[in-house]
Amino acid sequence: MTALPLVRQHLIDPEICIRCNTCEETCPTGAITHDRRNYVVKHELCNECGDCLPPCPTGAIDSWRRVEAPFPIDQQLVWDSLPADAAPPAPVDGASEVPDDVLRLSEIASAAEGGRVPPPWSAAHPYVGLYSLEKPAIATVAGVHRLTAEDAESDIRHIVLDFGKTAMPVLEGQSIGVVPPGVDPETGKPHHVRLYSVASPRNGERPGHNNLALTVKRVVVDRDGKPTRGVASSYLCDLQKGDKVTVTGPYGSTFLMPNHPGAKLLMICTGTGAAPMRAMTERRRRRMGLGEGGEIMLFFGARRPEELPYFGPLMKLPKELIRVELAFSRVPGKPKEYVQDRIRASADAVRAMLTSDDTFVFVCGHKKMEEGVLAALGDVCKDGGTSFADLKDRMRREGRLHIETY
Repeated sequence: MTALPLVRQHLIDPEICIRCNTCEETCPTGAITHDRRNYVVKHELCNECGDCLPPCPTGAIDSWRRVEAPFPIDQQLVWDSLPADAAPPAPVDGASEVPDDVLRLSEIASAAEGGRVPPPWSAAHPYVGLYSLEKPAIATVAGVHRLTAEDAESDIRHIVLDFGKTAMPVLEGQSIGVVPPGVDPETGKPHHVRLYSVASPRNGERPGHNNLALTVKRVVVDRDGKPTRGVASSYLCDLQKGDKVTVTGPYGSTFLMPNHPGAKLLMICTGTGAAPMRAMTERRRRRMGLGEGGEIMLFFGARRPEELPYFGPLMKLPKELIRVELAFSRVPGKPKEYVQDRIRASADAVRAMLTSDDTFVFVCGHKKMEEGVLAALGDVCKDGGTSFADLKDRMRREGRLHIETY
């Protein structure tokens, strides 16, 4: 009997997809669609361009399989995880790699402009996917602390999770998945995983302890500004000390902190996008005595000081460790200011960092900030006679420009 020819199919892993919509917004052929539960790829429209890879913060988009017949959309929409026959087979005969007919989109797009950004060359090796929905880790809540003022519009919490004797190795810039209890009332199925960036350095929120911190904002409006109740964010913000939390991950293999001496960090964030920046800054602060770190510059935006997470601790950081530029857009009696405005106001310092081969740029926050930040960096370079378009492409190829917006 003649075997059917295999076809390549692009799939999205529903276990780690955070439904941020960046892939659908980016896809030039309209191949990606979604319902309330899953994001999926229409096989007949996908042209394998790889444009959807760089925006995805979790790598969920990066699943590429050989199948006899493509999985239809209606089947993909009800998946809670990739089916066994859509998973890559294990290496055979002692091989160290999967067979050639199991490809990943990152391999296809890595050489192309806009392909997946490699991690910093000196970043530590990340552990990814140690725990799944089938075999999760169970953490205990060690503390929940409100970061914003009681009268602030934003309710942002600092949540510490203790893993006891369960190994959960995370690096600055990685995320973990949280599984809210209960089921979706509309589908009757368990809630899907939500990802949150780790806000503590690799040796724990408390040094030497097997714990980590998250920065979580309670969601009370949807993307259109309509009132809603964020399932996962409300669950996390309402946790009490001693509660148990189901965790998957870790996730993330590119948005990682460089480790070599002299590495400079240019960090730009808004809101809870501060989480990975706090992790990197705290890592450097704890190691100041070693004299290994290069310059750190942070641009951080919020509506008001009362709504900026970690405002107090930021103000206490040593000036020799970090230069902090804060932008507030809703302070009574003062003009609106955004992070891109502070970038332009600090043009000379920013330009000096951008043109250094030791500088690594990290941008994290709301999707709306990305365009303005990139435009500001372009203006800073242009004023100095440098093309940011050329610099941006080179920095991406070298693993020195990382953007995670949602």
